[in-house]
Amino acid sequence: MTPTSHPRGYRLVLAPMMAMALLLGSGCAMVKMKTVAPTDYVTLKRGDVLDGGRLSASAQEMLSVIGLTESQCGKDLPACREAVQQTDGLHAEQRLATLSELWVKEALALTPKPKAAGMAPLPEGALEAWLEAARYAYAYLFFSGRSPAERAFEDRQTQVRDYYNYAAEQSAAVVFQRGRERALGGEDYNGPLHAEHWTLASRFDALHLTSIPRQLVSASSVSFAGLRSTYRRDGFGAELVLVMEPAPLALPMDGGAAALPDTPVFSEMPAINVTALLRFDGATLDEVLATRNITIEAYAPETTDSVELQGQKVPLAANFTAAYGLWLAQSGFATESLRTLFGRGAGIREPHIYLMQPYDPSRRIIFMLHGLASSPEAWVNLANEIMGDAEMREHFQVWSVYYPTNAPLALNRYTISNALNRTLHHFDETGRQPASKNMVLIGHSMGGVLARLMLSDPAEVLWNDLLQRYELRGPRLQRVQAKLGPLLHYQPQPNVERVIFLASPHRGTDIAGNRLGRMIGKLVRLPLTILGKFEDVFLALQSPPGTEQKAEKPRIPNSIDNLKSNDPFVQAAADLPLAPGLKYHSIIAQRKPGVPLQLSDDGLVPYWSAHLDQALSEKVILSGHSVQETPQAVLEVRRILREDLRELGAGQ
Repeated sequence: MTPTSHPRGYRLVLAPMMAMALLLGSGCAMVKMKTVAPTDYVTLKRGDVLDGGRLSASAQEMLSVIGLTESQCGKDLPACREAVQQTDGLHAEQRLATLSELWVKEALALTPKPKAAGMAPLPEGALEAWLEAARYAYAYLFFSGRSPAERAFEDRQTQVRDYYNYAAEQSAAVVFQRGRERALGGEDYNGPLHAEHWTLASRFDALHLTSIPRQLVSASSVSFAGLRSTYRRDGFGAELVLVMEPAPLALPMDGGAAALPDTPVFSEMPAINVTALLRFDGATLDEVLATRNITIEAYAPETTDSVELQGQKVPLAANFTAAYGLWLAQSGFATESLRTLFGRGAGIREPHIYLMQPYDPSRRIIFMLHGLASSPEAWVNLANEIMGDAEMREHFQVWSVYYPTNAPLALNRYTISNALNRTLHHFDETGRQPASKNMVLIGHSMGGVLARLMLSDPAEVLWNDLLQRYELRGPRLQRVQAKLGPLLHYQPQPNVERVIFLASPHRGTDIAGNRLGRMIGKLVRLPLTILGKFEDVFLALQSPPGTEQKAEKPRIPNSIDNLKSNDPFVQAAADLPLAPGLKYHSIIAQRKPGVPLQLSDDGLVPYWSAHLDQALSEKVILSGHSVQETPQAVLEVRRILREDLRELGAGQ
């Protein structure tokens, strides 16, 4: 009898065999293998609630140990957290890390999305959730049995550190907003704030704030077109930018001297890089999990690279680019500098020194001078590369001058030198601090010409040239000497050790004197403050010997006039000797590669005008006039600065 002919009998035999196989567990595989694609590897290994909304693999494994799934937790987060807290036998690290992530999941659901730059106000429930997330992350990092250094290579610590940092960012937004409201109402900005169940103290003294900030921006929430690199440092804390009220510099260009209010000669960049930490009261795990008191501490990452938390030195997170990018994006420099040049609308009348970071007496100053119709925005990538380089940042601080580029070269040299020296004297009255010594000047285009003037010794050359051209003597000489004497008689700027010239027309340019240059020169207007101050001088210059004055209105030369290759002032200034011992370098742009170097130009400045015979180095870069923006020029400047550090270190 066969199974085929007797199907019922076959089933009777097979059924007991299948039952036996099931009892023995040998008939059905409990574990199945699935191949993970390389593109999914990092997501499965490191993805978590912050980057994808789903719990991390570590948290899901933790939940499975106590018989829960992510889906079940999503339906009742409080019950899920209670189960994690109450289940015995769990490792402290697993428990604390999972609780922090579960609180982050709830906080994200309660946090509104920001609609613009800045940080949205948090509802009370969201703040509570973020503080709880930070509490458990803090407990994991410092009270779970191992130090952060012992977990340095673990992905889970990176995730939990991110929960802490993001919670610090969200909490700082609340402290900022409420503190600002109280300050505007006349109360103490630094006083403790009370949330529903928490007391939040704040310590902002490390920032040395002199006014009430107007905006707080998350550095991670903004990106910048025009900046090639973003420089930051991993560590603990929220990377933020405090935006202050900018110094009021722009004034109506047609206003006279009587309408000129006092404007500050210097200011710090009105956007400040900040790193915020949350420090929980308590010296044990139980105390940290029970406390309702937190201190929010804020630091300037340029001057503080680590802090001590619970007896351990931890690196401070930092973003060195965000404040600079935000300042330039909000500055309006591009249109303001053109209004200044052409004397239309509101512009600047006096030089202003911007400090790119809070003043540090121990770091040498790099002083940057932009060119014609430009502003500190000209240095966007060069300054960012210097401030983002750890070695440069350790030894240098960047200052940038913003000056009216329509004024004559001699006047701008005089006012810029005065502004620089007044700023130095404000911070260092005795001139003995390292910041006041061995400065480095970097000038682009007309800024390079001004830097060279500042560092030259005119002796009697410029004054004698004026005397010979205008045959000055008697009352005319006295009138001119009173106003122009300080502009033409001066000493080289002291304490400058090195200067870098970029595309600088030391001997002027033919383009300034051609048809287009003359047309642009006619459009340039000097403010009435300059016209009024020097009109009598130029009347005297135009009055020939034996006459009182000419009838026509005198014309004061502007910056375009001074940049003509046949201008008497630039011809005289080009041969002035530089200060003894000064080290100087040239970076020159060549627009067309097939043209012989001696006949080449960058579109505005010819090689013969930018070249200096005694320069320690000369780098020719294939570029247009804005060579300071090229990666090759940035690398050359960094090379020179590193060489400077080695030489100065060896000399000391």
